[in-house]
Amino acid sequence: MAIDKDSIREHIRGILVALGDDPEREGLKDTPDRVARMYEEVFMGMNYTNDEIAAMFNKTFEKPKADSEDIVLVKDIEVFSYCEHHLALMYDMKVSVAYLPDKKVIGLSKIARIADMVARRLQLQERIGTDIASIISKVTETDNVAVVIEGCHSCMTARGIRKENAKTVTTTFLGRFCDEVSLQNRLLTMLK
Repeated sequence: MAIDKDSIREHIRGILVALGDDPEREGLKDTPDRVARMYEEVFMGMNYTNDEIAAMFNKTFEKPKADSEDIVLVKDIEVFSYCEHHLALMYDMKVSVAYLPDKKVIGLSKIARIADMVARRLQLQERIGTDIASIISKVTETDNVAVVIEGCHSCMTARGIRKENAKTVTTTFLGRFCDEVSLQNRLLTMLK
């Protein structure tokens, strides 16, 4: 699905009118076009399914032949997204992704690229974690994946209840991360 910039331009112009402003005034003349270009960039992930993102960033290597229980963890990946309920910015988001390699290891930068692409959709923080975990599991061919996300939501900080220090933390645990409390505790200790 391609993002329809012409339709976005038209609707942003309509929103400006609905807000009681003049879309032809100097400061707003190019706003519909700027917003359309911005939306194309910040919602880029909406063009791809999870399977397509997995194929896009499927750069793996054979796991070293060690019998270990090593956790691979990439933490504090900075992303942003937009809440699907209010189209409000979710910001100061830090994503941490862990997995237990089975047959394959993924290039570390690909983990950050997956997190970034998944976040570039109208989202819920919970779904961001689920989508990332699903894609990492598919690419690495392991069910043992964990995603921890902490972030701020402008739908809580800038409007409504206006609690500017509120942070939301979500966890997605698959496989052994879901079943083994000791593994969860090991991961949470690594995240401190």
